[in-house]
Amino acid sequence: QVQVVESGGGLVQPGGSLKLSCAASGVIVSNAGMGWYRQAPGQQRERVAFITSVGSTSYSDSVKGRFIISRDNAQNTMYLQMNSLKPEDTAVYYCYCYVPGTGYWGQGTQVTVSS
Repeated sequence: QVQVVESGGGLVQPGGSLKLSCAASGVIVSNAGMGWYRQAPGQQRERVAFITSVGSTSYSDSVKGRFIISRDNAQNTMYLQMNSLKPEDTAVYYCYCYVPGTGYWGQGTQVTVSS
């Protein structure tokens, strides 16, 4: 059974940084496509960053140059380093894991950027 669990959210001031973690079980992260999505109140869920099984990364235009997606194969964990945070980054952030034919979502972690 595949499970992904996010952690690391919280309250941060504009310009600050946070690092989110997504711990996976039941799947080897280096064999899966994995991504971070976010959903702000009243808005649709959007993809923020994605890393493929071969390590290729992609980012939405809104976070490019500020966020970095990575994974630690030994820890079987994916990360999202978020720098230069803005109030518009406030959202629930979700981890997503894709293996051929099926996708799995975490429960989400709240990120609030406010002074």
